Amino acid sequence: MPVNDSGGTDSHGELPSDPDTGPAGRPLHLRPSALALVFAGGVVGTGLRYVVEDLLPHDAAGWPWATFLINLVGAFVLGGLLESLARLGDDSGWRQRARLCVGTGGCGAFTTYSTLALEAALLGRSGHVGMAIGYGVGSVVGGLVTAWLGIVLAAAVHARRRA
Repeated sequence: MPVNDSGGTDSHGELPSDPDTGPAGRPLHLRPSALALVFAGGVVGTGLRYVVEDLLPHDAAGWPWATFLINLVGAFVLGGLLESLARLGDDSGWRQRARLCVGTGGCGAFTTYSTLALEAALLGRSGHVGMAIGYGVGSVVGGLVTAWLGIVLAAAVHARRRA
């Protein structure tokens, strides 16, 4: 039976190994350098979210524009980033560091599912059930669409550069 990168036995030797497991067998999420990149991106993403929330405050009965726009922009950026990085090569070196810092840390801290869920629940509890449902569905569908648009734009930019 083959031995995997972590020193244990691998019952699925026909499958590729986890690219996030390094040569020493230490998973990416346990490497201090990876955690530092995610943390740094998270600081920036959280700060940007705070600024947007401060610029676009809302009352409990209104559409939560700040969170809605934050989540759509974050989905767009993440889609474009991941498509760009994938087209530039394998997930290693600077591409992996960019994914961790900007994608996982920055976009992860900038976007906020928990606030979306809380705002939808508060809208429903205050009698705005239709708006709560519209906000939840609009956020999820809008996020899918904007992530797809980010992917399409990144692919078009990549194709144009290659032409």
